[in-house]
Amino acid sequence: MTSSHGIATMEPDDLKLAWQALSRRLERHDALQAHVLLEQRKQKALTSLRPLFWGQMVQTLVGAPFILLAVLLWIRGGQSADGLPWTTVVAGIVVQLYGIATVAMAGQTLHRIREIDYAQPIVDIQKRLATLRRTYLLNGMLAGLPWWFMWVPLLMVMAGLGGTDLYARAPGMIWTGMGVGVAGLLGTLWLHRWSRNPARPRLAKFMDDSVTGTSLRRAQAQIDDVARFEVE
Repeated sequence: MTSSHGIATMEPDDLKLAWQALSRRLERHDALQAHVLLEQRKQKALTSLRPLFWGQMVQTLVGAPFILLAVLLWIRGGQSADGLPWTTVVAGIVVQLYGIATVAMAGQTLHRIREIDYAQPIVDIQKRLATLRRTYLLNGMLAGLPWWFMWVPLLMVMAGLGGTDLYARAPGMIWTGMGVGVAGLLGTLWLHRWSRNPARPRLAKFMDDSVTGTSLRRAQAQIDDVARFEVE
């Protein structure tokens, strides 16, 4: 159809089809942009977990010497005619168990990190991150809390490697160290429980943030942003 001036005009149906085509192109463009943005944020979440990954590798290297010290102690005890004092044996067992637990929990945390597939739906990723967080918190408790008194059996093992029964030489130091350790452990547990009081929400958040780890919090924040973006 043409106007009296010779300028082509569109029929209403043609105009409607043109608008629909333009709308579809805009929707495809918006969908592509949204997909790119989501993938970028997922990649940032993956990058955020790298410090946690390397931290667990370091924890593995830290735990291995405890196992080695215990093994050397058993070798020395087997070579000694009198064997090892029972107190040194107990200390060696504690040190070895701590080393095994530290390495095992680091390995479990690394496994949880590798389980996260950022190609999965956001809900599945959030569940994986929640599982990783629980594993990391348990890891922190098993690796960190025992240090209130772990230094005592560690000293006993090192003394035992030198042929000295530290408990026989300085029993007061051993019992004092254990007492201080137990008091520190109980104080830490009390502080954690006290901070969970609903009347202190800021302190509770601070405590949660301090034990969760910066890299894990960043990854969770990135994925939560993606989830909110998808909802919107």
